[in-house]
Amino acid sequence: MIAGGGERDDAALAARAAAGDDRAFAALMGRHKQWLYRFIRRYVGDGEEAYDLLQETFVAAWSALGSYDAARPMSAWLRRIALNKCRDWNRRRLVRGFFYFAESLDKRAEQNVAVEIGEDDAAESEMKRLDRAVAALPTSLKEPLLLTVFEGLSQRDASEVLGISPKAVETRIRRAKAALTRLMGADSS
Repeated sequence: MIAGGGERDDAALAARAAAGDDRAFAALMGRHKQWLYRFIRRYVGDGEEAYDLLQETFVAAWSALGSYDAARPMSAWLRRIALNKCRDWNRRRLVRGFFYFAESLDKRAEQNVAVEIGEDDAAESEMKRLDRAVAALPTSLKEPLLLTVFEGLSQRDASEVLGISPKAVETRIRRAKAALTRLMGADSS
């Protein structure tokens, strides 16, 4: 999940970055940006939105470096910030749709994807279908699924990130998988 170095290296880089070393923060970004982008991409289902949210996550992390606890993994801290940014994005999207009676952003994205995909891109198309299906899940099901299945966290670790019990994580994952099966089946009909 995280390339190179360990949590001790992250803590040292974070301390240097908090002291004003821009290169240390750039090193942290380089170390964590790929897996964090994949996490956000799966949450929102759109690459461009995910890139914007990744930038927002790192801006928020930069401004909150003073509150980073070096005894905890940097990846967990960044994942929490990214999760909050994704939740904010989802709320903004819902508010825009409600107040402006705008056409669903998901519907527009599906139309754009349908035009862009050729027959040669079947595997990529399937991944995009999966990303859209995951993004369409309710937040309460999407978050435990992303953290455990896609990010490889244990149910216990995911429960700590989400602030729910490990049993609730297990139940939500089971429900999310069932919902994905329905969504993917309905999407192919």
